[in-house]
Amino acid sequence: MSQYKAPLRDLEFVRNELLGMDSFYASNAQWNEVSNDLSSAILEECAKFCENVLTPLNSVGDEQGCTLKDGKVTTPDGFKEAYQQFVEGGWPSLEAPEEFGGQGLPKSLALAATEMVGTANWSWGMYPGLSRGACHTITEHGTDEQKATYLHKLTDGSWTGTMCLTEPHCGSDLGLLRTKAEPNDDGSYNISGTKIFISSGDHDMAENIVHIVLARLPDAPKGTKGISLFIVPKFNVNADGSVGERNTLECGSLEHKMGIHGNATCVMNFDDAKGYLIGPENRGLNCMFTFMNTARIGTAIQGLAHAELSYQNSLAYAEERLQMRALSGAKAPEKAADPIIVHPDVRRMLLTQKAFSEGGRMLIYYIALFSDISAQAKDDEEKERFENLLAMLTPIAKAFMTETGFEAANLGMQIFGGHGYIAEWGMEQNVRDSRISMLYEGTTGIQSLDLLGRKVIMSGGKLLQDLITPISEFCDNTSDDDMAEFINPLKTLLAEWQTLTEQIGASAMSNPDEVNAACVDYLMYSGYVIYAFLFARSAKVSKVKLAEGTTEQAFYEAKVYLARFYFQRLLPRTASLALTMTSGVENLLDDAVNPF
Repeated sequence: MSQYKAPLRDLEFVRNELLGMDSFYASNAQWNEVSNDLSSAILEECAKFCENVLTPLNSVGDEQGCTLKDGKVTTPDGFKEAYQQFVEGGWPSLEAPEEFGGQGLPKSLALAATEMVGTANWSWGMYPGLSRGACHTITEHGTDEQKATYLHKLTDGSWTGTMCLTEPHCGSDLGLLRTKAEPNDDGSYNISGTKIFISSGDHDMAENIVHIVLARLPDAPKGTKGISLFIVPKFNVNADGSVGERNTLECGSLEHKMGIHGNATCVMNFDDAKGYLIGPENRGLNCMFTFMNTARIGTAIQGLAHAELSYQNSLAYAEERLQMRALSGAKAPEKAADPIIVHPDVRRMLLTQKAFSEGGRMLIYYIALFSDISAQAKDDEEKERFENLLAMLTPIAKAFMTETGFEAANLGMQIFGGHGYIAEWGMEQNVRDSRISMLYEGTTGIQSLDLLGRKVIMSGGKLLQDLITPISEFCDNTSDDDMAEFINPLKTLLAEWQTLTEQIGASAMSNPDEVNAACVDYLMYSGYVIYAFLFARSAKVSKVKLAEGTTEQAFYEAKVYLARFYFQRLLPRTASLALTMTSGVENLLDDAVNPF
């Protein structure tokens, strides 16, 4: 069984020393009472819940899975009780507006709780995680009546939420969806259709489930321009807000999956189920992007979670497991063999895991800070600037962090050797659980096409420049000689990033398929550069602390060491990506040759 210890010290470093979140809260009228002491107390309590309650249930959920009997889904042993503790602790309400019973705390603080919950037990964490997306969607697009009806219960955790997009025949191509919405005289709609891959679609943990469903109105335009969005509760809601009769929807079956067995992934059948339009007619996909963007950041955290879990368990194993002697001579001569952590190749894998975990943590809170700043922007110009940064960073985080999270999870199995393939250690579960992260909420290819096609090329490179500008400013303001090993290669990559973008954009003018051919390599390149920027910042902060004198010398030395490892061992991957992304579409698509 895998173990988990919340990385509270690293969270403190990233949130406050690297990104200055404590200073941001103190300068903000809405959050100036969110002191560092308060934040630390919240996260320490969350850590206890995650370590003591959720972590032991991770393997239970994997072994038992969910069951469907007589139309009802039952979650694994302990899941329901853990959720009640979660609700009683007030955890679902951290970032929710106070007017709906929430605590009104910054999203960046709530996200730290999300990270810990997800790393301790990703399957369990998906149940309350999807509720946040439902809350954000209703808050952003719902009527006052809809907010009053649903947000209080979603906020206190009595009800949970889902997102219902995909159908058997259309996958991510939502323009093909067939679910129908027929209007009723009372202003409601009858929703009919089948949705698949619905995470947390049915369960026994909350008294109601609020489904956010895409469907078509009669005579709606074809394609994505004819999609509307609806709130469809599992149980209808009475006028006084209480739970009423069961709506005409059900879980038709549970998907048999590679991983995340503890979460109920459902086929949901809607049979004239009563629903309510949210947002304008035929603008449902636009409204659903509020939910999808929340889910994309949530899935990025999944990549971080699997990297962190793999690293923690691999490190503990490598320190204890005895195997062979170091080539340079025995490091533990009193023992039968040396612990495997002394072998350079094992250290390579451990440091790669650690780099992907800590790099992902820096990126996710960098994004979270921008989200809070955008929400509190003093004018439209500032709001647009930070929303543009979020638009660029969201697909990078979702795709890059899940790809590297899966790599880290696999390295965990490798470090454990044959034991990693055995269920009792939890490493093979971590690999299985992590594999879905590259698929749902848009595959790596879809995120990459969004980044390169929609964000970069369609903006004429403006959004890319907006992203690069603060990195360039950091480089220009860091002239210390002992930072040259980080700043010089970063400057070179920033220039190359823009050159590569121009080259792909020029090729796409004659053949649009060039964008699709280059996009995944382009996104991965972008991710490595963004991590390089964050590791350089981490090294700079750590060097300052070391120069000033600190009682945590080992901690800050490790930060500099990891940044150096990243720049020397992982960042060079950009060189091959630069070659492959510009190699042209002809080696993939040539009308004169059928390579298959």
